[in-house]
Amino acid sequence: MKRCHKCGRFWAGEKRQPGVKEYCEGCSAYLHSCLNCRFHDSRVHNHCRIPNTEWVGDRAGANFCDEFEFADSEACSPEAVEHDQARQAFGALFGNEEAAPKPARSLDDLLGGAKR
Repeated sequence: MKRCHKCGRFWAGEKRQPGVKEYCEGCSAYLHSCLNCRFHDSRVHNHCRIPNTEWVGDRAGANFCDEFEFADSEACSPEAVEHDQARQAFGALFGNEEAAPKPARSLDDLLGGAKR
């Protein structure tokens, strides 16, 4: 299913792709934008996996890119996987008490029991 990048509302258009100025009925975000495109990747040059596309200043705004293909929300994007990994690492550092080490009780505990 195809969803809006901003609010996640499903797009149920009659055509295969949204029109250039078509917007989401839920949040009024443009649907024909880089953030909804399956080739959008913020980790590559020009934020697009197609190397010869023109620079787009406003990735959330409407554009006239001929390479645009609406991203399928069911496909797991690399950004989503990276986001989940970062969230798990953050939880291990700060929020997940099971993975967090127990606090040291004294300076000797902190230094590994070293005696002077």
